[in-house]
Amino acid sequence: MTTEEVVAITAKHTYGTWRYQKGWKPLHVADAEGCYFIDGSGKKYLDFSSQLMCSSLGHKNRAVINAIEEQANKLSFAAPSFATTVRAELSKLLLEVLPAGLEKFYFSTSGTEANEAAIKIARMYTGKYKIISRYNSYHGSTAASISATGDPRRWAIEPAGKIDGVIFAPECNCYRCPLNHSYPDCGIACVEYIDHMIKNEGNVAAIIVEPIVGTNGILVPPDEYMPRLKEICFQNKVLLIADEVMSGWGRTGKWFAVDHWGVKPDILTTAKGITSAYAPLGLTATTMEIADYFNDHYFSHGHTYEAHPLTLAPAIAAINELRSKNLIERSLQMGEYLKVKLNSLKSKHPSIGDVRGRGLFWAIEIVKNQKTKEPFNSKEDKVSGVSLTVDRLAGELMKKGVYAAPWISHFVIAPPLIIEKEEIDFAVDAFDEVLAIADNEIIPN
Repeated sequence: MTTEEVVAITAKHTYGTWRYQKGWKPLHVADAEGCYFIDGSGKKYLDFSSQLMCSSLGHKNRAVINAIEEQANKLSFAAPSFATTVRAELSKLLLEVLPAGLEKFYFSTSGTEANEAAIKIARMYTGKYKIISRYNSYHGSTAASISATGDPRRWAIEPAGKIDGVIFAPECNCYRCPLNHSYPDCGIACVEYIDHMIKNEGNVAAIIVEPIVGTNGILVPPDEYMPRLKEICFQNKVLLIADEVMSGWGRTGKWFAVDHWGVKPDILTTAKGITSAYAPLGLTATTMEIADYFNDHYFSHGHTYEAHPLTLAPAIAAINELRSKNLIERSLQMGEYLKVKLNSLKSKHPSIGDVRGRGLFWAIEIVKNQKTKEPFNSKEDKVSGVSLTVDRLAGELMKKGVYAAPWISHFVIAPPLIIEKEEIDFAVDAFDEVLAIADNEIIPN
């Protein structure tokens, strides 16, 4: 088929997610290799967001491809009630890299499903049903996971499409504090408020948080935040669920974001980078204390593709690639270089309100006014179909051969962990040119 046919059929007969369907004309991606993907005309684009913050090893990693091929030739499927060698091998490997104490695993096929399982497990284990999440969060698109999502993607399914019992706490956002405080004088009031919620709500089973928030702005908490949250959960007998779907697997310069603070969650969920997105795999990992409960209680969850061999084999290869190529350490080192480059942009462009991140996980937030922090667009604009400034800038970046994922008022910068300094320079130079458009539309102080 021609590129025109591919695009026309895709737009007419398949749904474009999280968008109005009218006018959708998706780019035909025909090939990809390393840190680049290539469209139907042969044009290359630097994948500065690893597609959906998931292609951590870049494209066409031979070790991961070989693992999929070998597993397909050996055993392409077995029902989840059977044991397989690949299931055992991945489980042993996970014990080496996950935060200590997470020793029982449920394998699914996405981060959404991983979080769905975590919420069910928390409710079954504790006998309580309330789940605390935070605003400016995303945890997935199925019933429980979308109910725990704080951003506008939840709005359209309310009330019938969501589960009961999810309540929202203020997010940790030192650039736009929801409580109108300033760090460090705030005493991390946002996390102390969660303690207040738990004590006054009652019947709280768990709190689910992205340790470093992903899509909604790469929100990095102060160093006191996660340890204090863990302490609050322990004191109140509430489970801590760490959603590391985006922030795991070296993205932040550690195996998992919680490792920056030595925090050990009761449940950890992840996906994306676990296979570098070469196959769809989600993981829900729990402590053995939680697992032991189900020795004498019915574990009421499962699906056909749980522990699918073709999803497990590439995870083993991907983890080994992260280790053998020292990509966790490299993420931290290259992240420091990226940090300097992005902050140099901020010093030049009045349309940049904030630059924040850790490792190779960053956000550039654009604003109409640096002093007032007024954004170019709102959450309401996103769901009502208003043209977003950040989308327009993303389109200009694509013309220059750089893909960076936009979301309402910021870009998510999350390149493959194999990216080189010269490629970072290329992307930052493109941003430098494109941000001039936003500079011309700011409201002067």
